[in-house]
Amino acid sequence: MPAPLLITADQVNCLIHAYFLDSGFQHSAFAIRMEGRLDQSPHIKKHIPRGELIELLSKALLYSEVEAHWKGDELSTNCSVPFSLLDPHACSLQPHSSTNNIREPGAAKLNGDTAGKRKATTPSEDARAEKRARKEQDEKDAQMNVDGAPTPKPKPKDANVVGARPGAVRFLLAHKTEVFVVAWNPATKGQLVSGSRDAVVNYWAVPSGPNNDHTAPIQPTLTLPDLTLDSQADLTALNWNHDGSLVAIGSYDSILRICTASGETYFKDSHHKGPIFAAQFSPSGQWIATASLDCTSCVWDVKQKRIHRQYRNHGDACCLDVEWLDDSTFASCGADKVVHILSLTATGPLHTLEGHAGEINSVKCNPSRTRLASCADDGTARIWNIENVHSEKALPPPVILSGHQQCLTSIEWCPLTGPGEPELVATASFDATARLWDTVTGACTKVFADHTKHVYAVTFSPDGRHLVTGGGDGSLIVYEVKSKEKKWSWYTGEKSGIFEIDWQSWGNTSLIALALERQMVAIVDPGKVPALQSS
Repeated sequence: MPAPLLITADQVNCLIHAYFLDSGFQHSAFAIRMEGRLDQSPHIKKHIPRGELIELLSKALLYSEVEAHWKGDELSTNCSVPFSLLDPHACSLQPHSSTNNIREPGAAKLNGDTAGKRKATTPSEDARAEKRARKEQDEKDAQMNVDGAPTPKPKPKDANVVGARPGAVRFLLAHKTEVFVVAWNPATKGQLVSGSRDAVVNYWAVPSGPNNDHTAPIQPTLTLPDLTLDSQADLTALNWNHDGSLVAIGSYDSILRICTASGETYFKDSHHKGPIFAAQFSPSGQWIATASLDCTSCVWDVKQKRIHRQYRNHGDACCLDVEWLDDSTFASCGADKVVHILSLTATGPLHTLEGHAGEINSVKCNPSRTRLASCADDGTARIWNIENVHSEKALPPPVILSGHQQCLTSIEWCPLTGPGEPELVATASFDATARLWDTVTGACTKVFADHTKHVYAVTFSPDGRHLVTGGGDGSLIVYEVKSKEKKWSWYTGEKSGIFEIDWQSWGNTSLIALALERQMVAIVDPGKVPALQSS
């Protein structure tokens, strides 16, 4: 006798809770967590893969399809009417009598939009969806092969990458949940930190050069496990100071942590009352600024190990990002659609930059700290001239970068600009494209449309020669900036969105780190990709 099926209300509630979190519906997730008393559930800390509820419903729908189409001792496979989540099935094989094929509403919907992640309307829900960079599931994600369930994903191998020499791509496999953030130590060659959904930080020493054995597995040199007992413990930010001696860690448990390069806790503080979305050291490393869902930004004195000041300039809107302009001035942006320029000493904002029609997701300064770029949910980016930021006079109107069809996820400056050439920025968007812009004229010089899903990450190589993008389709694509041509691409695998990219150089050594949805980190060695050497 087969074992009985066991489905409990607690299990269903945990699946719905995970679905709400993946979709960015924070308030709904909180409500079911409280009413269902999920904090007392033995299942609440179990890892539930992204899209698990949809996949289970899809398998149930496949069973319903077989049940409806099984005639005698064979299965009819030529019905042209799809099964639906809410509508009864009217089988095309029996056009005049479909009552035998009518199902009770409630099975999974494969072809509709119920699997699509929609940004919620409140600032906190929008911010969560954006900052976690959770992979949106559109209709393509919800569909399955009717021949059966998805096949298990194979274990990755560090070899056989098209267009690259052996060892060009390696995998770091210690994480047990999705990896959201990665950051190279700017001063120590090959030292990497990575953070995942389960509040685990791994330190790695990644070998490079022609003499290292690319077949040898790489293990973490240090693991900081379970930084928090909070069930919502996603790690959201990793940022090294300029000399690589300290790394700041931002998390959904609202605690700022600063650790040393050897993994020791240097400082931690729970002054924020909501998830921390960004943490960034000032240029000298004397200060660190944070942005939080609690609608505030904070500045901390690193040497004194204490908070310097908390800023409440965004009202009731969450603060989404911070960026230092110099060692005493920084910018903050948020769901109130404005950028504030703040000083460590002034009582109010030095300037408030207005014009965006949607939540501002990111702000970035150019290398000379004379211009500030912002990107938002309104599908535009803006370039602000901040050369006279300490003057009481109003700043000049921004250059508007318009062309994307959906919200922007990130924006990056090209680190090097040739004599007489305009500074460039790159943007990434939910419209599945990345774009390159002339920041002087506001002209889009190139639309990169090779991705098939949302583009989450975009960055330049340290020498400014290449632009690399990563998205929800699992593709890493490298372009040459000068020619604007695609030079190399690599597919990370099914259900393997790229959440973050960090490209770092130490002398003649250059490495790219990718934070992957597949619970791992990928390391790309550009020196072993011939197409990236000839340009």
